[in-house]
Amino acid sequence: MDAHFRTHEVANQPSPLVDYDLFATDRPLAEATAREGADWAAAGLGAFGRVLGSAEVIAAGVQAERHPPVLKSFDRFGRRRDEVEFHPAWHRLLALAVAEGLHTGPWAEPRAGAHVARAAAFYMLGQVESGVQCPLAMTYGAAPVVARVPAIARDWLPRLYSRRYDPHFAPAAAKTGALMGMGMTEKQGGSDVRANTTRAEPVPGEPGAYRLIGHKWFFSAPMCDAFLVLAQAPGGLSCFFLPRWTPDGELNALRLQRLKDKLGDRANASGEVEFEGAWAWLVGEEGRGIATILETATYTRLDCAVASAGLMRQALAQATHHARQRTAFERRLVDQPLMANVLADLALETEAAVALAFRLAHAFDRGDHPREAALRRLLTPAAKYWICKRTPAMTAEALEAVGGNGYVEEGPMPRLYRQAPLNSLWEGAGNLMALDALRALGRGREPAEALAAELAPAKGGDRRLDRHIVTTLEALARPADQADARRLCEQVALAVQGALLVRFAPAAVADGFCASRLAGGSGRCFGALPAGVDAPAIIARATPA
Repeated sequence: MDAHFRTHEVANQPSPLVDYDLFATDRPLAEATAREGADWAAAGLGAFGRVLGSAEVIAAGVQAERHPPVLKSFDRFGRRRDEVEFHPAWHRLLALAVAEGLHTGPWAEPRAGAHVARAAAFYMLGQVESGVQCPLAMTYGAAPVVARVPAIARDWLPRLYSRRYDPHFAPAAAKTGALMGMGMTEKQGGSDVRANTTRAEPVPGEPGAYRLIGHKWFFSAPMCDAFLVLAQAPGGLSCFFLPRWTPDGELNALRLQRLKDKLGDRANASGEVEFEGAWAWLVGEEGRGIATILETATYTRLDCAVASAGLMRQALAQATHHARQRTAFERRLVDQPLMANVLADLALETEAAVALAFRLAHAFDRGDHPREAALRRLLTPAAKYWICKRTPAMTAEALEAVGGNGYVEEGPMPRLYRQAPLNSLWEGAGNLMALDALRALGRGREPAEALAAELAPAKGGDRRLDRHIVTTLEALARPADQADARRLCEQVALAVQGALLVRFAPAAVADGFCASRLAGGSGRCFGALPAGVDAPAIIARATPA
């Protein structure tokens, strides 16, 4: 075209953030992984980070979300099928994750730091596509429960531990690998699972076998090979292992009614199901179903915190990448003081979330240590509550930093924004987490003492943190008040975040966090950091090279 008539030249637009190493370019992640006991995993995590950051795999994440799963209720002859079909991109991502051991790695190959190493890979995977995290998290949480039931473990653990992803819709005995889902929620009860009405009737002559009759309003990852579900047995609410196919190779009586049309997490399937005499095994004792299944939720709640930190990281990476390349009013966005204040604030939030999530993962690795076990009881609900609560606001601000392009579906920001609220809902909403934290404190002095011991090494490092620690420990010593439970979770989370950053983060990060989160006086919106905070240093640390 004659240059005189050319009207469209692309200028002042950033390049796509692709073909980069999600691990090496994330210094808070790399440092937290080493600090919390998984330095041995750095080379493998770097290799995984480069695969995930490739343009090809990032495109697979986009495709998986744009082509959501489809329910096939019947085959072409009219027989019940109840199968969920996925786009090939979904299978590609899940195969990468299973090969990395994100479903059961710490159980199949236990070693010091295994939960931290898995958390790092899980955190990076969600930056490409969060939907595939659901079946991985469910399997991760279910595996230790399954392992304690010899009749189930003998046949199922080898497949759950396998790193060969097998997407075929077939009995587990014919597959090279298996994944698990979960079903607790019913229409009439929601989080109150004691109100569940699904019945479990013992099968005569088959000890441990039951038939389930009822429904589940949310049936997580219905394409999986087996599920942990709750149902009312003669002895009370109990936990059951429900395979997709019966032991004799027939389709089990799980009738998928529909797949949920969700705000986010669209690449993943969530369903409604009716059990029409579905065959299942009892896990644990009758009447102990909540205690049994909550063990799995402990692990999936860790995953909620880790995954939300990963969403924050990707939102921050997109915002800083954009601001370094985009100019306005003859200056790069990143060099303009107000935008720098916003980006630095987002970076502080993200680094604090990473520090807290990976300190919690370390407590899972040290579960045999009494103090770490006590700290885990308190930090799991507090960290899930706080990190997941902060993610939607942080993601929204990062989207705004990208501007109008951030609101367009061709880019990654809408997908991150839709996903951001999910982890607050999944595995127990905010109020449940706050109440769980109160329950942990009400069962003895150990959790509060463990928290005090965790915070002690940071004392004297920053006067603002010192004051916050005193206030927090005083609050924990007072009688529990349900109405104040959220505030208490926030205090605990901020205290641990501040202590970790003061001890281990660069001075600019620690000072910025304490000045904005612990000293008071900052605004409630991102971008109101007080004067004196070294925003350029904080942004430089957070920006992917």
